This record gives sequence, structure tokens and C-alpha cells, in this order.
Amino acid sequence: MSEIKKIDLNSLYSSLIREIENDNVQEMEPLFYRNLSEYLGKLKSESYDGTENKIKTRLIEMITQTVTLILKTRISKVSHGGLDITNLLEEEKYIIEALQDQAERKDTILSATLNGRTKLLESLSKKHKTKPITVRFLKDFDQFVGADLSKYGPYKTEEIATIPNENALSLISKNIVIKISVD
Repeated sequence: MSEIKKIDLNSLYSSLIREIENDNVQEMEPLFYRNLSEYLGKLKSESYDGTENKIKTRLIEMITQTVTLILKTRISKVSHGGLDITNLLEEEKYIIEALQDQAERKDTILSATLNGRTKLLESLSKKHKTKPITVRFLKDFDQFVGADLSKYGPYKTEEIATIPNENALSLISKNIVIKISVD
């Protein structure tokens, strides 16, 4: 396993200030988020007593707040019209890709609506309702007919299943399932 790099709160703060003071996304170490993740994971697993535990907890809070601001600032620069993604890290590009997908979807709906493409709207709606979502059941649940008219279940507590989006959203709102990511 690689040696965990110590995180220097001053350097994190300097990175934040540099991002805030510049219009363009600043260059960063390619493994920035992974190193932070590894460091925070190790720090959180360490146990201390008394004052040392309070210091550890506060350090984690300050790192969390600083990194959150760094990420939000960097993403905001690109998502608000900045086309230069050269200095974005791979994790940030993952976020931007989702934002671009959202913009494309909005344009598709608007275009279809304004150009009388009702069939496209119907198709998109059906596709969204029946899109497979992976969930974990929090409670036993009887068999049901999904939005795609297929039968699903019955399910036991902790069972994982892939069900249509419309059904997943309904069950999530009733605290019967939680969505899980399988990326």
C-alpha cells in the first residue's frame, strides 16, 4: 500500500484562496481527492481520548469544509460558462459530465416541446419511468407489477433488486427501499 501523504491544512487553505482569487481552474495534484480520502479514512479510524480526540474531530471538520469549498469553487467555474476543463481532476470531470448530460436533456425536452415532437416526449417519459434502478429493500415487500408491466418480488429485507425508476421512487419515498449505486 502506498504511504499516506500527510495533509497540511495550510496548503489546503492556500489552494482554496488560489481558486477563489483566479477566474480559471488552477492546476492541482492529480491524486488530490484520493490522497485526501486515504488520509481522512486513516485519521477517522484512529482513536484518541479527551483533548486529542477533540483536536482530531476539529481537524476533520476543517479539512472537510475546506475541501468542500475547493470542489464547489472549481466546479462552479466550469459549470458557469467556463469551457476550459484542462486543470480539472478526473473526479471533477465526472461531475461536469453529469452537468453536461443535464443541460443536453433540458435542451432535448425544450426542443421537442417547441417543435411539436410529442412522440419523442412520450418516448422519453416512458424510458424514464421504466429505467432500471438498483435498490436495497429495508423491509419485506410483496410482489408488485412494475411501471414496465413486469412482475417483481416478493422481496425480503436487505435483498437487492433492479426495478423500474417510477416504482423505485415511490418505494424510496415510503422508506421501503434505498437506492444503491452500482457504478
